[in-house]
Amino acid sequence: VQLQASGGGLVQAGGSLRLSCAASESISSIHIMGWYRQAPGKQREPVATISNIGSTYYKDSVEGRFTISRDIAKNMLYLQMNSLEREDTAVYYCYVWQPTNSYWGQGTLVTVSS
Repeated sequence: VQLQASGGGLVQAGGSLRLSCAASESISSIHIMGWYRQAPGKQREPVATISNIGSTYYKDSVEGRFTISRDIAKNMLYLQMNSLEREDTAVYYCYVWQPTNSYWGQGTLVTVSS
């Protein structure tokens, strides 16, 4: 599976962005899709994931501000980010996990200014 992330950019604190991730093939049977992020000098960390049955996980610090969703018909994964904070500044990566393999997209940079 090839993944193409987009939607990053520069936004003021309190603003919103929507990240998109286009998959090269059907996502209907993918076990888990999600978003990770890596801030400067820090390790990559999971932000939000969604399973093939629609179960979601959110990192505590984004719960209530971020929403992960997918459009199976379009093979798309989204991350709606509201009330952005400076601490959300990072490169965001979309991710696919299957029992036999996992895949990463290229990152998209999100910069939140104060």
